[in-house]
Formats: sequence, C-alpha cells, structure tokens
Amino acid sequence: MRLLLDTHSLLWWVDDDPQLSPEARRQIGDEQSECYVSLISAWEMSIKAATGKLKLAVSVARYFHENLTPNDFKLLPIALDHVTRVETLPFHHRDPFDHLLIAQAWQEGLTLVSADRIFDAYEVTRVW
Repeated sequence: MRLLLDTHSLLWWVDDDPQLSPEARRQIGDEQSECYVSLISAWEMSIKAATGKLKLAVSVARYFHENLTPNDFKLLPIALDHVTRVETLPFHHRDPFDHLLIAQAWQEGLTLVSADRIFDAYEVTRVW
C-alpha cells in the first residue's frame, strides 16, 4: 500500500506513541508499504515549533534528516499540480495543511494515515 502520513502520524510513529492506532501502526510497519511524508508536514511542524505548539528535542530540519531515511519514508515534494488541485476541493474545513495533504493523496493515488475524520468528507482513502 502507498501511504501518506499526516503530521501527527509521523510524530506518533517516531515517538512510538500509543495514540497511533494499531491498524495505522501495522500499515506503516508493513514491509510492502511505501510510506511518504509531505513537505507540508515539515512546514506545519516548523510553524508549530516556532509558536511553541510543538516541542521537539531537535530542529525540524534535523528531525526530518534523522527520521525519514531510517524509517524508509520518502519525502513527497509539493508540486504545482498539488497546489492547484486545492482549488477544486470542497471547503469542508479551513486547515490549509490538510487541504494540501488531501490534494497530494488524490493526485498521487496515496492512502492517508490520519486520525482526523474530516478527511472522510473528501475523495481520498484514509487508514486509521
């Protein structure tokens, strides 16, 4: 399965946090799964770290360098097609990070790994 991890899914996987559902943990840990982390997650984490809403022991840049490769996660860049796809999405909620994740999942044929049920209102598959 080709997975796109929501920001909290990445954080909970790396921290081995029990908030990560057993199904999400199984899918991410499956050797057959191809896991992606969007560049938008680095942006979101950077904003939250700068405002004090996210506490990391290292910088966001270092966090990504130290955790993507060892977990065999691929960084998904933000492409023009992803950004412009946001224009066609229904406006069920206001989170711009989620909108871009939805657009990327749709455009790239990825399954979102997220506890956030708002994704179910869009034309993407969600695992939790």
